[in-house]
Amino acid sequence: MRAFLEDATGARIHVADIIMQPDGQYELSYVDAPFGDYFLSMRPFRCIAGNEKHWCHLPYPYENRRNVAADPTDLEYDFLFIWKDATEYGIDTWNGVYYQLEPEGEGWRGALNEIDMDILAVPPEAGNFRPVQAKHLEPGDPQGHWLPWLVIE
Repeated sequence: MRAFLEDATGARIHVADIIMQPDGQYELSYVDAPFGDYFLSMRPFRCIAGNEKHWCHLPYPYENRRNVAADPTDLEYDFLFIWKDATEYGIDTWNGVYYQLEPEGEGWRGALNEIDMDILAVPPEAGNFRPVQAKHLEPGDPQGHWLPWLVIE
């Protein structure tokens, strides 16, 4: 399977390859080509540079089971991003991007939700693999963002 970020016109950027196992376990590897290395707010980030905005990958810092047998939430955690204006030198965790995935064909399609990534600053309680809750998500306007869709097929 391949993962793409998609803009409002349907143009896609290939960002990752995913190997699925029959039991729902998966392995994910990011594609190097669209990402560049940036040092923002005293941290290294891998970002996709756009004319007006950069989409910076935020690796989930805690345990992820990487299994989609029950639902695609583990995949959602693998595709956390923070956007920043192309002219800014820092990054603001308030500009978090969380793609909520829904089944589509043999894969998934995720709509952009806005989220304050500060909720990930504190490790989740033991056994809680999914600290992001619906109350943390605000549906994003597809016309107001550069890459409003995540497509996995």
